[in-house]
Amino acid sequence: MSNEMMKREMQEAVQAGERALQSLYAARDKLGSARNWGIFDMLGGGFISDFVKHSKMNDAAALMEQAKSDIQRFQRELRDVQVSLDLRMEIGSFLSFADFFLDGLVADYMVQSKIADAREQVDDAINRIETILADVRNRMNVEV
Repeated sequence: MSNEMMKREMQEAVQAGERALQSLYAARDKLGSARNWGIFDMLGGGFISDFVKHSKMNDAAALMEQAKSDIQRFQRELRDVQVSLDLRMEIGSFLSFADFFLDGLVADYMVQSKIADAREQVDDAINRIETILADVRNRMNVEV
């Protein structure tokens, strides 16, 4: 592969990684908001706080799905420049089920735990992608 072609492939990988990071940052923000609403809900926030929390959780789940898609594209682009990436993220339907159907303090605590787990996965993915992007950018500078 020529230097020019490798440089283009690296730029495509960087762009795909930046898109994945943007999705992950957005998901992290929504999860933080869902966590805050969940705490308010546990303190007796009522139906409105429960509804807003679930709305934030649904938004976060959609953003995590987008991030998964973006990460898969990033993985494909990284293969072109011989870099591997193995990230897995899941957010289960348990979140909505547990809170709506088992409504109570224990269920609310379990939902908070799932939100925290999801946020930890997102933070881990962000850290790993930032590290890989830095490596790809360094390789681009060395090969230029």
